[in-house]
Order: sequence, then structure tokens, then C-alpha cells
Amino acid sequence: MTAKPLSPRLPAGGTRWLGLLGFGLAVLCTAVVGSLAATGSKAEYASLEQPAWAPPSWLFGPVWTILYVLIAIAGWLVWQRTGWTRALTVYAVQLALNAAWTPLFFAAGQYGLALVEIMLLWVLIVATIVLFWRTSRLAAALLVPYLAWVSFATALNAAIWSAN
Repeated sequence: MTAKPLSPRLPAGGTRWLGLLGFGLAVLCTAVVGSLAATGSKAEYASLEQPAWAPPSWLFGPVWTILYVLIAIAGWLVWQRTGWTRALTVYAVQLALNAAWTPLFFAAGQYGLALVEIMLLWVLIVATIVLFWRTSRLAAALLVPYLAWVSFATALNAAIWSAN
């Protein structure tokens, strides 16, 4: 079964590139929310009881930068082929959950609630990959590193919650 676009007109010409800009801005907003909520997180992260396999705090910025670029491109690829569909609605919801995790974990210190939230995020990333696969295997594949990182982050969140 193929997804039906909410808009029957697919992007063409310059609109395609404006769409890429739009997806880039949506992902940038997600990143900015996380960045603002992570102010002072380096010291907090260092003060937490962590597993031996926890990465250094400096690694998160470069990894998320790469992942956010891949996430934006993936959404844009699907949008170009289908317009706005249920797959992109799921994509948008997972972006919102992505933005919510950092404030929960760092700003609010709610490690248990952040763990529940990131598990829901993980489920929605899987759902997004499955839905994107039907339209663009490349778009789905671009989200696999994101799923891998969120899987790792979920395990790290669980370990930190357990230890603290």
C-alpha cells in the first residue's frame, strides 16, 4: 500500500530547494532547542555516575551535527516524492521528541522520564524508517545512523538513570 500525499502537487524547480531549506530549518530548530537546554550540560554530564563506555561530552556535538544533516536530507527526499504524507507526520513527531529529550534529561534532570521519552523516540524512528523505505530506500538508509546513535543513547540514559 502506498502513502497518499496530502497535497496532490509535488515540488518542482526552485520549490524543491526551498523544501530542502525548510527541512533544514526544522532540524535546526530541533538542534537549537537541544543546544539551549544543554547549556551547562558538560559539567552536569561530567558529574554524573557513568558507565565506563560513556563517550566524552565533546563527541555529542559533532555526532549530532552529522545526524541532523542526514535527518533533514531524508525528510526532504521523501517529501520530494510524495508531498506531505503520514510518513512525514511521523517524522515530524519524532523530531519533536528529539527536541524534548535534552530539556528533560539536562535542564529538568528527569533521567527516568527522559528514558521513557527516548524509548518512544526510538520506536518512532523505527516507524519513520519503515514508512520511508516504502518511498525512498536512500531516505530510510540515511536514518539508520540516527537509529544506531539513539539506541546507544538509550542504553546510556538507562545506565545513568540506574547509577544516579
